[in-house]
Amino acid sequence: PASESVMAAASEADTIRRLEELVARLYRFRDAYFETHGVEHAARKPQDVAEEMESTLKELEGAEGCTKHKAPYLMLKGKVLNVRADYSPQAEEALSRAVKLDPGLVEAWNQLGEVYWKKGDIATARTCFSGALNHCRNKVSLRHLSMVLRQLSCQDPEERARNVANSITHAKEAVQMDVQDGTSWYILGNAYLSLFFSSGQSPRISQQALSAYARAEKADTTAACNPDLHFNRATLYKYEESYQEALEGFSRASLLDPAWPEPKLREQQLMDFLERLTGHLQNKGKVKGKKLQSMLGSLQPSLLGPCGDGRYQDPSGHKVVLQQRPLSALKPGVNTGVVVLGRVVFSLTTEEKIPFTFGLVDVEGSCFAVMVYNMVETWGVLIGDSVAIPEPHLKQHQIHREKVRSPTAPQNLPHSALPNILLC
Repeated sequence: PASESVMAAASEADTIRRLEELVARLYRFRDAYFETHGVEHAARKPQDVAEEMESTLKELEGAEGCTKHKAPYLMLKGKVLNVRADYSPQAEEALSRAVKLDPGLVEAWNQLGEVYWKKGDIATARTCFSGALNHCRNKVSLRHLSMVLRQLSCQDPEERARNVANSITHAKEAVQMDVQDGTSWYILGNAYLSLFFSSGQSPRISQQALSAYARAEKADTTAACNPDLHFNRATLYKYEESYQEALEGFSRASLLDPAWPEPKLREQQLMDFLERLTGHLQNKGKVKGKKLQSMLGSLQPSLLGPCGDGRYQDPSGHKVVLQQRPLSALKPGVNTGVVVLGRVVFSLTTEEKIPFTFGLVDVEGSCFAVMVYNMVETWGVLIGDSVAIPEPHLKQHQIHREKVRSPTAPQNLPHSALPNILLC
């Protein structure tokens, strides 16, 4: 009878709603893990999530009153199996069946795209997220598409630039759909981070990324426990020469995900770099006294080149008469109308090659570190070269090692590690 059919349909709908809440509870357990567990339990999180997944799966499979070959049930089963960070063939099977039975099931497309992402099939993941958007504009598909576009391998620099630009467009749209969603802000921060590294390290773009990360933490308490957010932001801080914040970010990411080796490695590399840089600055690159005197004694105004004969033009194209000043006279920030001259006494390379770092000593014997960005690949300096820096940007640093709580950190950095750094 029709009444029995209606009652059965209502009963099944109620069951699906109950199962949806069950699955939502599983994801809350994963995403808000550190709201109920201390960070010291971080190493246990993957196992705890796996156990919660198995428990949820048993309840799901034991549910009465729903048809288990229908799309909503298969979507929920696939979502449960997809809660872990690694690829699940069973999740792929369940979700593939779900979208075949109901091609308009947007959440199933999003989950299936995630599965293919984990599998390493980026192109198919993109197809899933684009397909979901064809059915309904939604923030989850937009966020995932933003990530996928940045992961697509392409040889053409122009295509790569278009992908990053479209990635930002999708992330912005996701934010506009729900400005209180911390995950959307985090994805937007990552999109700006990609643009920062692919378009010449613009300070404006780095500030947009940092602002998006800050909004993510403000909008969503779970964002503060996202190791990827801390790691990505620390990477940006490193290039900004905000070394204290970078070290703390890498350390925090490592604490939140102890099984992830990259944060520990990056923290150690940065500490090693700072330690070596500090030693070179203190020892003026180990250049012997007589040789250093000879190098500095031959520093003449004629070595200033265009910076000393009135031909220098500032970034806006205006000619500027520069006054030569010693390194000790520089003030923090951009020193407008000033030029410094010195000899190279050391250079340092890092794994990323950016920035190019060398030590500069002037006639007074002051030794500053110089960081050079956006240089052509063929440019470089040798020990003994003379270098003139127009309108130098000075940064002064203090590294408080006690704030960096990590067993990987070396303990012999002085309290004030980097006195002076010039940015070019």
